[in-house]
Amino acid sequence: MKVAEYLGDVSKEMRKVSWPARNELVSNTLITLLASMIISLYIWGADQIISRILEFIYS
Repeated sequence: MKVAEYLGDVSKEMRKVSWPARNELVSNTLITLLASMIISLYIWGADQIISRILEFIYS
């Protein structure tokens, strides 16, 4: 019984949500993907530099 009540409450709350427009959703998704790629490239580059420095020190 409590599960059905919970799901009913969730359904009511989901109707109140202000959903973004499709173009806003697409643009925010692209920004998120681009930022993730930039941060990933930065971390990869820093890792490569640190690895080469450590290889030089330990060899």
